[in-house]
Amino acid sequence: MSRRVVRQSKFRHVFGQPVKADQMYEDIRVSKVTCDSSFCAVNPKFVAIIVESGGGGAFIVLPLAKTGRVDKNHPLVTGHTAPVLDIDWCPHNDNVIASASEDTTVMVWQIPDYVPVRNITEPVVTLEGHSKRVSIISWHPTARNVLLSAGCDNLVILWNVGTGEMLLALDDMHTDLIYNVGWNRNGSLLVTTCKDKKVRVIDPRKQQIIAEKTKPHDGTRPIRAIFVADGKIFTTGFSKMSERQLGLWDLERFAPHEGLRPVRAIFTREGHIFTTGFTRMSQRELGLWDPNNFEEPIALQEMDTSNGVLLPFYDADSSIVYLCGKGDSSIRYFEITDEAPYVHYLNTYSSKEPQRGMGFMPKRGLDVSKCEIARFFKLHERKCEPIVMTVPRKSDLFQDDLYPDTPGPEPALEADEWLSGKDAEPILISLRDGYVPIKNRELKVVKKNILDSKPPPGPRRSHSTCESDFSQPALEEVLEEIRALKEMVQAQEKRISDLENKLCQFTNGTD
Repeated sequence: MSRRVVRQSKFRHVFGQPVKADQMYEDIRVSKVTCDSSFCAVNPKFVAIIVESGGGGAFIVLPLAKTGRVDKNHPLVTGHTAPVLDIDWCPHNDNVIASASEDTTVMVWQIPDYVPVRNITEPVVTLEGHSKRVSIISWHPTARNVLLSAGCDNLVILWNVGTGEMLLALDDMHTDLIYNVGWNRNGSLLVTTCKDKKVRVIDPRKQQIIAEKTKPHDGTRPIRAIFVADGKIFTTGFSKMSERQLGLWDLERFAPHEGLRPVRAIFTREGHIFTTGFTRMSQRELGLWDPNNFEEPIALQEMDTSNGVLLPFYDADSSIVYLCGKGDSSIRYFEITDEAPYVHYLNTYSSKEPQRGMGFMPKRGLDVSKCEIARFFKLHERKCEPIVMTVPRKSDLFQDDLYPDTPGPEPALEADEWLSGKDAEPILISLRDGYVPIKNRELKVVKKNILDSKPPPGPRRSHSTCESDFSQPALEEVLEEIRALKEMVQAQEKRISDLENKLCQFTNGTD
């Protein structure tokens, strides 16, 4: 009786392939800041990369189609007074991006569809509430304008970007540095990892820790955690570090130390052997956990002995987790199922050069005509290299099994609804005809005007000569002229940008 040896899976033959050289983004000075952030964020319109910048922090935003060598004078997004540590595109508006910095602030930016002539220096809103550097930001998956930030002050803050106000502050839940924060699918729960070696599942609106696991991985290096299907939690970490050992052995039972470091041995007077050596080296691990029963893992696997922190990226449509280690030159991917061993190794994409960071394209930004199920943007020291993950199929028809309906750009809730306790699943869209990015939508910030609160009436005073000469109609006329000049400058900037793009196309065509 024959039995099936190979597990059946439509993703068993997924393979990664880099794009051609002319489709990369070259001559980019990627940031050298020491931080476990991915340094890159992408969406169906733009790729954003944190770059080196003198006198503050900056990142560059490039239209996806603007490949090749990047002009050294290409405009940057500047405004932070210290290095930028993390960036994240808004899932509900492809022209809005948030940035976190060492200067303790979070800024939200509106990126125009055309390439600006000068640096973008004025954020739509600046969020101030942290007392130390902010290293993590993440948008809410279903509620409009809700942004999370976490800083080195062990504080997690939720903001309403539309009003510039703080919604919630989770300030008594973490005793040490926060390593990462992740939302579940509908944004009702958070999972966090911390330097105190704990994984916490938090209900942010109730400000309660509803589940907690101490030491999911024994090592001291940073842990990462994300939500996957059915509310389970996927973690990456390290096993226990290598330690020095000594041993006394009988010749009949001689099994010295497991570590890879050198072993020393001498005979004792009694004829025994005395040794010094090391325990096994620390290894990178992955784990799958049920937060309703955090005692034992559903799955726990050892990988290798590299030191790079593994950054997990999860595709909910295919239940595939991609692991990208900073400093590695490979991307490993695993399929998560309900069958033992639950986390199934699929394959590894390998290249020659190590990665400084990694961006992960949302599903609606992929090319469904080529059976593309994932696209990464790998950062090198001076360039960004897209890597395409493809399922080989012979048919040219739309593959329904590869592309179920996926979260679209429309939010399911408003910020006030979510804060009041309402939950909603993401609004799904079909990719059958491909996804066409919507036109630029303005992010409007509604703030109370401090000038609306009039000062108490005081004693009358005589107007100065300057005040009497500068009447209200004259002031309105000057303001109207300023508005007209601003509109003229913006129109000219757009015209110059269009002409520069046409010139580049013409130059490339003649080459």
